[in-house]
Amino acid sequence: MSQAPCEVRIENVRRVFAGRAAVDDITLAAPAGEVTALLGASGSGKSTLLRMIAGLEPVDGGRIVLGDTVVSTTGKLVPAEARRIGFVFQDFALFPHMTAAQNVAFGMGEKERSARVTGATAWLDRVGLAHRAEAYPHELSGGEQQRVALARALAPRPRAVLLDEPFSGLDPTLRTELRDRTLDAIASIGATALFVTHDADEALYVADQIAILREGRLVQAGAPRTLYDQPASLEAAAALGAINRLEGAVRNGVLSTPFGDIACAAPDGAAVGVVRAEALRFAPTGAPVRVVARRPQGAFDLVMLAARDVIWRGHAAPGEGPDAGGAAHVKISPSAAFVFPR
Repeated sequence: MSQAPCEVRIENVRRVFAGRAAVDDITLAAPAGEVTALLGASGSGKSTLLRMIAGLEPVDGGRIVLGDTVVSTTGKLVPAEARRIGFVFQDFALFPHMTAAQNVAFGMGEKERSARVTGATAWLDRVGLAHRAEAYPHELSGGEQQRVALARALAPRPRAVLLDEPFSGLDPTLRTELRDRTLDAIASIGATALFVTHDADEALYVADQIAILREGRLVQAGAPRTLYDQPASLEAAAALGAINRLEGAVRNGVLSTPFGDIACAAPDGAAVGVVRAEALRFAPTGAPVRVVARRPQGAFDLVMLAARDVIWRGHAAPGEGPDAGGAAHVKISPSAAFVFPR
């Protein structure tokens, strides 16, 4: 029987190792039935936070609430097996002595054996592995092992599922296929999902909400489009894609750069300008630049542009503008340019 999806609330949570806060006073709500991506570099606290939600790590401050139940405080730790949460580990964590079908059936322990076998077979079929049901983990490829791990986590129909960089190490084609299968499977049971990744494109693709972490602290959280278009800080802007950065000074609501002025609401004084690569485009008039290099990126070309000894990255349609060594003009799109007080 399916569990109703539950909101996951993290309230002022801390986790300290050897005197250093790996997770430092984070407050975040993961809405029921939605996918929340935890995005950040290695060491930002993503996996530690996930393990605390799962009950695999205690908290050193604050509390974690699943639905209406407090499951973690400094004086309370509900065991992982009692939280009704699925976990897909980065290293798969399959039982080596069990077949794929036995691994999936393991999490369905409360059911009769015949029901477990039927359920495991159905979930392996759902992830495209029914034909490998009797294979052992060492006989499976990395992608196949990850699909077994996903089926095992979802087979008990948990109210929440946690995924710790589940597609790292997979080739791009397999990564895309498995990511889509995973989202479809999670949606099919309506579970709340928290998805750890260091890949901004992946976070934007999978998430209803993104939480950006840096050095154990929450930088910003919100809908993907809101975070991309309205970053609250330099760190938030940089977390979601390639940026150009320039330190300068705001004068009368304008930050001047070699590539054009940026109008802003920042107060006069020292500031940092942030311009996304796609905001710097060729134009009939504008700042004069020299094309230093040009590299095809599929649907667009990445162009390296020099102005007054500063080199920035921009985007151009294939065939638009000059090749390397040519001169042109560029303008900055205001919607993808931001100014933050320094």
